[in-house]
Amino acid sequence: MTETFKFILDTRKAFIQLLEGLSLEQINQIPTGFNNNIIWNFGHIVVSTQTLCYVRTGITSDTSSVKYLEAYKKGSKPTYFVSEEEVAELKNLALSTIEKIDEDYKKGVFQNIQPYDTATYGATLHNFADVLITTSGHDNLHLGYAIAQRRAIKK
Repeated sequence: MTETFKFILDTRKAFIQLLEGLSLEQINQIPTGFNNNIIWNFGHIVVSTQTLCYVRTGITSDTSSVKYLEAYKKGSKPTYFVSEEEVAELKNLALSTIEKIDEDYKKGVFQNIQPYDTATYGATLHNFADVLITTSGHDNLHLGYAIAQRRAIKK
């Protein structure tokens, strides 16, 4: 699992680099042909992973600890211009939440989870290894969207 956590962190660091190469206006811009923007894709992976790991697994039913959930949850769309302060906080959360999940994994928090079906991939996640693999794929899917959006913006 150590390698999986490392891969997720590496992907998130690559996403942060993508953000740092663009202006605040660019990451907030919704390119033609898309219904969201780069910062929404980034915020979405931050809130989705916490929800997948803790709520969907039955570890907790409380989503109050998932900051920015309403703005970036599945089915949401950008509704406001994201500030530099929010971007900075999302960057921090992108890394710190994975470190917290890793810490909780090592403590045995995720030994017994409730299996659940994913809407995006149509797969049943039976154990925490499945959850982490899906998280990694989901993060990379949204990084790919953001890369495509950057291309569209820079044309």
